[in-house]
Amino acid sequence: MKKKSSPQPKCTLVKIFPAAANRAFGEVLHLIQSARQRAYQGVNSELVTLYWQVGEYISRKLTSAEWGDGVVDELAHYLARTQPGLRGFTRPNLFRMKQFYEAYRENEIVSALLRQLPWTHHLIILGQSKMEVEREFYIRLAIHEKWSSRELERQFRTGRFERTILHPIKVTPLVRQLHPEALNIFKDTYTLEFLCLPTDHSEADLHSGLLRNLGRFITELGRDFCFIGSEHPLQVGGQDFALDLLFFHRGLNCLIAIELKAARFEPAHLGQLNFYLEALDRDHRKPRHRSPALRHQG
Repeated sequence: MKKKSSPQPKCTLVKIFPAAANRAFGEVLHLIQSARQRAYQGVNSELVTLYWQVGEYISRKLTSAEWGDGVVDELAHYLARTQPGLRGFTRPNLFRMKQFYEAYRENEIVSALLRQLPWTHHLIILGQSKMEVEREFYIRLAIHEKWSSRELERQFRTGRFERTILHPIKVTPLVRQLHPEALNIFKDTYTLEFLCLPTDHSEADLHSGLLRNLGRFITELGRDFCFIGSEHPLQVGGQDFALDLLFFHRGLNCLIAIELKAARFEPAHLGQLNFYLEALDRDHRKPRHRSPALRHQG
């Protein structure tokens, strides 16, 4: 008597359309990239901790006169001889580790932040900062803005500390009351050298240049600025107008209106912006946006 064979399960082919596939595969890619970033941050944190400990050890030996500077040379040669694949422990680098430790050892708040930046960033900050307050300024901002080492060097080159701290932005008493944090967000001067505009450029040149370099412009503004649109339509007094640039700031939770002028600032420009802000608050601000729109003259 023959046994009846049990029916085999049918295989069903599911077709994934390109758009859905991109979303699904993109999620997997995001997981991979996130894991890589965490691994990189973990390695960086351990390296900075190691350099701090080595710098502390050398500093104490030299301070107590147990070692002379020549012993650091011997240490560098010893490490190179016994660990031929070990990099970054030359005599100059060992003294940089000592400088790193001595620069921050008495500032517990800042020393707790150091592991959030790569060693390359620390070398730039140590080499180019003149004051302790300047070092702390760049450490905090580099962490918050997630600057690359190239962008950090650019911020030093364009004097971000001097522009922000030594020449603070002028704001009205109302802005100080409603948005005290705005003093740390906006700057009195923005550096747009990456646009490569001629001295006699027009407003149209400035506008188009910013749109072509929008990513770099947002980096200059700050990472919490989100671009909404260019020549944003507004209606004021029954007339149609176009706001040059409209942004949303995640930290302030409000719209940011930017009007570009290539000529000298005139009081009439301020009145024009105030009309724009009224229109934004009336017609464009969402209920969840607890803050009224802010203006910024460019």
